Amino acid sequence: MIKTVDRILGNPEGHSLDLITYVTDRLGHDARYAIDSTKLQQELGWEPSLQFEEGIEKTVRWYLDNQEWMDG
Repeated sequence: MIKTVDRILGNPEGHSLDLITYVTDRLGHDARYAIDSTKLQQELGWEPSLQFEEGIEKTVRWYLDNQEWMDG
């Protein structure tokens, strides 16, 4: 995700990689984070309106366009 945000911000590839801190795994910790939306799709007809990349880009751009909200 950090590579995607760097790209959106116009940073060189790998610019923010040093911000990542790896930690040891802990008991009960998921190996990955994923959502299975099958039940939502089957029972409610729900489908995501955006792909991940587009959603992250819109989110980052919103924060950039709304700095006063963050400074609040």
